[in-house]
Amino acid sequence: MDEKGYVILRQLISDVEGAPYPNSINNELYTIWYEHVQVAAHAALEFLSSYDPDYRIDDAAGLEL
Repeated sequence: MDEKGYVILRQLISDVEGAPYPNSINNELYTIWYEHVQVAAHAALEFLSSYDPDYRIDDAAGLEL
């Protein structure tokens, strides 16, 4: 994977890790976080699709995460 991929995936992980704590969520804070994470997730999926366009979800069968 190239440096761009690592940057995108790092950003996605950082965004997910920064999720608002459930008991302190208000609708505005959650909406801002959710929209930000969706942008990062979309960028990560686009990158992965361009990196390995033949990958299918079936290829991941049996992998433990």
